[in-house]
Amino acid sequence: MQKSIREQKTVLIILLSNIFIIFLGVGLIIPIMPSFKDEMHLSGTTMGYLVSAFAVTQLVISPMAGRWVDQYGRKIMIILGLFLFGVSELIFGLAQHVSILYVSRMLGGISAAFTMPAVTAYLADITSVRERPKAMGYMSAAISTGFIIGPAVGGFIAELGIRAPFYFAAAIAFVACAFSIFILKEPLSKEELQEISAISKKSSFLGDIKKSLKPVYLVAFLLVLVLAFGLSAYEVVFSWFTDIKFGFTPKDIAVIITISSIFGALVQLFLFDKMVQKIGEKRLIQISLIVAVVLAALSTVIKGFVVILLVTSFIFLAFDLLRPALTTFLSKSAGKEQGFVAGMNSTYTSLGTIFGPSISGALFDVNINYPYLFAAVVMFIGLLLSVLWKEDKMKQALEQ
Repeated sequence: MQKSIREQKTVLIILLSNIFIIFLGVGLIIPIMPSFKDEMHLSGTTMGYLVSAFAVTQLVISPMAGRWVDQYGRKIMIILGLFLFGVSELIFGLAQHVSILYVSRMLGGISAAFTMPAVTAYLADITSVRERPKAMGYMSAAISTGFIIGPAVGGFIAELGIRAPFYFAAAIAFVACAFSIFILKEPLSKEELQEISAISKKSSFLGDIKKSLKPVYLVAFLLVLVLAFGLSAYEVVFSWFTDIKFGFTPKDIAVIITISSIFGALVQLFLFDKMVQKIGEKRLIQISLIVAVVLAALSTVIKGFVVILLVTSFIFLAFDLLRPALTTFLSKSAGKEQGFVAGMNSTYTSLGTIFGPSISGALFDVNINYPYLFAAVVMFIGLLLSVLWKEDKMKQALEQ
């Protein structure tokens, strides 16, 4: 038994490290993108299209990747995802033409579509229903921590050259890929994989979309969409908003984001599991949505660095709690279709990430307060959606 627990901890560390490394790699390149943009003579529009290329590719591939996670297993998809991430970063660092940059970002979108559903499904396979909230909280914290550390590490590595962070991101991805090959084992037996694969092979893209509209999944997937939509709408204009309205320096903005992110990561690590056990996913989601609505609206009238820091910390915390709470709920609902649910989770997230920033940016051009009010409205719609949850009916559906 002790050996089993030790092995489970080792696997958990590897899985969380893989997620951390990918988001560390994403964060690494943030500080050097303005310089890279100038070196490659790229317009702001082109930079936006590059972001969209990643998100659209992830959106298109995620449903198929979810099925492949169920058909071919979790381990192989994790390995392929890490390998493609490394290749995409290497290509971006070597690129001398914008067309190659698009190829790189599309490969990055594929890698994200492969890795996230596979890791989520793997975590669900190796944890009990009671342990799962803690595991999903750890995964969310790994994502947040990667984003926190990434820009600082990237700024340091950029002293070696503005392309150095891309090469470093590629290197750590390949190292993670190698560790996964030799340490991770497929969590499903051949019999379990064949059983799930037989169900998955009967599905299709349109079939998966239709299945995601079932009452057991629908509200949760819509909330995933709302979360991604509202969060991206809020985040994308944060630096512009604080710069124009308050005259904050890049250092001020970095301090606010870093402290907010650390606060959210600590709560995810040490308190998220206790919150779920005490009040359940549904109530935690509703409380987080209420906080997000109030604070997003409040962001348009507050003043002062300390007040802005406090409001930002708690609104980011609300977003940070929403993500693992929704993921945990969906994982519990999935049964043997963990790959499908994780893939559709990624699909709905991509949808929100694609449209949230574009609408928010357009609203910002009209009035700098509108994106925050828009985010508040979107989150309020999510709160209304959460009322539609009928937990008794849902439990009956899951037991059938």
